[in-house]
Amino acid sequence: MAGYTELPFRMFCRRMGAGAVYTELTSVDGLVRNSPSTWHLLATNPEERPVAAHLYGSEPAVFAEAAARVAARGGFDWIDVNAGCPVPKVVRRGAGAGLMLDPDRLAAVVRAIRAAVSLPVTVKTRIGPRPDRIVIFDLAAALAEAGVAALAIHARPTSARHSGEAEWDLIGEVKRRHPGVPIIGNGGLTTPRQAVDHLRRYGVDAVMIGRAALGRPWFFAEAAALAAGRPPPAPPSLPELRGLILEHLAGLIELERRHPPARRRHAPEQIAACRLRAHLVRYVAGLPGAADLKRRLNSVRSPADLESALAPVFGAA
Repeated sequence: MAGYTELPFRMFCRRMGAGAVYTELTSVDGLVRNSPSTWHLLATNPEERPVAAHLYGSEPAVFAEAAARVAARGGFDWIDVNAGCPVPKVVRRGAGAGLMLDPDRLAAVVRAIRAAVSLPVTVKTRIGPRPDRIVIFDLAAALAEAGVAALAIHARPTSARHSGEAEWDLIGEVKRRHPGVPIIGNGGLTTPRQAVDHLRRYGVDAVMIGRAALGRPWFFAEAAALAAGRPPPAPPSLPELRGLILEHLAGLIELERRHPPARRRHAPEQIAACRLRAHLVRYVAGLPGAADLKRRLNSVRSPADLESALAPVFGAA
């Protein structure tokens, strides 16, 4: 989800019914070094709360210092420790999913953060590194003892990344073993109906939606309606979707204007237009003219370029 869960998109998700959101994955080492680019990833807005600062690293003491700085800045409702990112360069450093290989260290991270801040501390992890090495039960026990406030579990091993069957039965078993720990299920959910069904079937306290909401933040409104026994709202019309895309661009421009000028190599408008490319493909997927827009993405470098690229899908403004 790196590169997607920036502030404007999170605000869309909250507005459309998401119960809470997480920042982009942020390095505790960068925060402790006071890197402006790293701190920029934690840009937030009161309207998106509740929001978690989603942190990764490997050393308990560094996590604690970074968390203390985040808490002092304000604006966050809890600290989330990533112990599930499968990207090899992260895992090799003992961070992300690399942390799950050492339950004692991960528990020490939770304890160190809890000692440093008054905010709740949660963990997001996976069921294990490989299908033949499932560690989630030992990991959950260690984290429960360390005082974790909630545990989010992706139902696939690290080696599978985001493909293959999601083993939700294991998440349900963790909840049965630790009824006092809020458990958030994640992985393999592609429709609002699936999200509601899995929430009820496996007894979890919440479900976490990632890739299924990309280009479709109204996923949460549909799921909330289904959970309440109401018909889901209609997806946005073409004019509404076009407005959403332009609002997303405006939010990215404003976000880039908050970035220290010395750290910018290009104008905020250009950076924002380029960053929106990945979202654009998902917003227009399946619509007439989407293939033409996808071919033109590399030429989108300004708001004017974006307007031109949208024309085959939405017509002239």
